[in-house]
Amino acid sequence: MDLYLQNLLFTANSVAPIFLIVFLGIALKRAGMVNENFVLISSKLVFNVTLPVFLFMKLSRADFGQAMNVKQIVYVYAATLLLFGLSWLLAVLFIPEGRNQGVFIQGCFRSNFAIVGVAMVANMFGEEGLENAAVLLAFVVPLFNVLSVIALTAPLRKDLNRKNIWREIFTNPLILGLLAAVPVAYFHIPVPELFERTGNYLAAVTLPLALLGIGGGLNFKGMKDSSGIALSSTFIKLVVAPLLFTAAAHWLGFAGEEIAMLFILFASPTAVVSFIMAEAMGGNSKLAGDIVLFTTLASVLTLSSGIFLMKTLGVF
Repeated sequence: MDLYLQNLLFTANSVAPIFLIVFLGIALKRAGMVNENFVLISSKLVFNVTLPVFLFMKLSRADFGQAMNVKQIVYVYAATLLLFGLSWLLAVLFIPEGRNQGVFIQGCFRSNFAIVGVAMVANMFGEEGLENAAVLLAFVVPLFNVLSVIALTAPLRKDLNRKNIWREIFTNPLILGLLAAVPVAYFHIPVPELFERTGNYLAAVTLPLALLGIGGGLNFKGMKDSSGIALSSTFIKLVVAPLLFTAAAHWLGFAGEEIAMLFILFASPTAVVSFIMAEAMGGNSKLAGDIVLFTTLASVLTLSSGIFLMKTLGVF
């Protein structure tokens, strides 16, 4: 089979199943089978129960000696902080209103790696890839939460309360699930079969339910009135960041699965939780919703193009 056709099929099999479920959520909402109440309840269920269980199940089985890539984690932290700083500089220079600045910054750096990214890693690299993704996520989620609190607080001239930051970290169900899994994996503590089977059932519904919720939660109303801020944040999130940080990773010697995972992390759309945090902390939630909408739809093209190009060039 022609190499280009093989790479095209690989890309389609990696990306299409994820976004077909997202588009199914959009279609079900238009058909009246999914409503706002379903999206709200399913999102809470995923965020508070099934996704933490999913991450616990994957991380608790991981071999830390193999799955933990210190160099990759350090690179992600450095790249995310650099992207955060550059986004902040652009916000200060070009966006006058404080409640828009924080939302723009969060839209540029906060990746939906926990759902879209993890689903793609599962399609591309299977169970072993999921273990690596879970370990990476254990370090990324706290960083995203801290930076989001700072981004949404400082531009509004609010006092940055350290207690609020710690509360955001240690009450986050995803972080709690990951923290619970670390000693189980590190000390090879066996999970009783009863709890393992129950956890597997819950984990199995996580990604489909989360992706349906993303599709059902996309709000197309007022799309024509969306500001250039949303488009600028989308361009940085889906084009500038993946190009810059994947190219830099390649130059630094990352290869194979590790560079593919870095690309997926930086090229995933903006996390839906960014809208929730913006609404709760006084940011422009309409703008946050537009960024989630634009990045989710446009990432179908950017993720597909990036994976196909990297596969064709032999990067992984």
